[in-house]
Amino acid sequence: MRKLSYKETIELLKHNKNITLAILDINLPDSTQGEIVDLVTQKNIPSIVITGFENKELKESLLHKKIINYIYKDHDGINQLVNSIRLHLKSFRTNILLVDDSRTQLEATKHILKNMNFNVFTAKDGLEALRVLNSHIDFNLVITDYNMPCMDGLELVSKIREKYQKDKLGILVLSASDKPELSEIFIKIGANDFINKPYNPIEFQVRVNSNLEILYLFDRTRDLANEDFLTGLHNRRFFFESANAIFSKAQRDKKDICIAMFDIDKFKNINDTYGHDIGDIAIKEVAHILSSHLRESDLIARFGGEEFCVLLQDISKDDVIKLFTKIRKVFEDNIIQIDDLSISYTVSIGLCYGLEKTLEDMIKVADNGLYYCKNNGRNQIAFG
Repeated sequence: MRKLSYKETIELLKHNKNITLAILDINLPDSTQGEIVDLVTQKNIPSIVITGFENKELKESLLHKKIINYIYKDHDGINQLVNSIRLHLKSFRTNILLVDDSRTQLEATKHILKNMNFNVFTAKDGLEALRVLNSHIDFNLVITDYNMPCMDGLELVSKIREKYQKDKLGILVLSASDKPELSEIFIKIGANDFINKPYNPIEFQVRVNSNLEILYLFDRTRDLANEDFLTGLHNRRFFFESANAIFSKAQRDKKDICIAMFDIDKFKNINDTYGHDIGDIAIKEVAHILSSHLRESDLIARFGGEEFCVLLQDISKDDVIKLFTKIRKVFEDNIIQIDDLSISYTVSIGLCYGLEKTLEDMIKVADNGLYYCKNNGRNQIAFG
């Protein structure tokens, strides 16, 4: 990657219509007054501006353009830039609810958020906001005014926190009130952040991004706690948390489900012959094949070592047989090429279909099927 000049950027924009993000240095050899920003933002390309010097007049002029962030080239500049890029890539899936009874203020704030490429929904007061939150949309952040009819910001924040935790849904409060204690009150009842009106647009963008970054960090921490480090699949802990809920629902609905236990045949031979690095590749290949041949709604987890477990809903017993017969054959025919080395292996699959008394009982039945496979030639499927 190399830095383009102003003239080179003109040529690039002539031939490339699919630019997702631009990182713009104000001070280019052939463009020293920020002309590059006008050139790129006029093409409606989201942009992050970086600069090595502080120019208040230039900064103020940039506030009115379609920029995502304004970053100084200081000791923390690279980290800020990386975080801004990460947030931008997530922005297309980020839903924000904006609550304000002032039409003018609501439209102004909405314009800033839209320029940041967020999906923005609006409500004119707290009551309407709660109705929107109860829709089937997963919101990341609520930005609300304080003084509103029907239900003010304080009551709205309290109502939201009855249902949503701070690490699941962020709340940013905007207020023109001159009460110095108001921000403290809002933080105590559950707001994540507070900004006084009138706000500086750049400060507002930074605060929105900071709050979202914290929420994304919480999400990543939860993912890591529930994720198998080697394969990226769910781990045993997450499987039992989710599968027990699915099992309880299946019992209420009187609907059959399927548990499948997978195990790599003669996995110890792979480790002993080729080493644990190759063994890890073999394990990751199981995750790849299962993810490729199962539905998104199917729950897949690595239980440990070379053992995997799958839970399937809304599938007949005949289709279970067809599916896992096909998957078994995929493993049988699969060859992993690692430089000059070619390795292959088979799997044994134990199955339980229907509804036992508990989820653990179903896993035990599937384990019995797996045990049968291991003791009767491997490379097969069997019901326990």
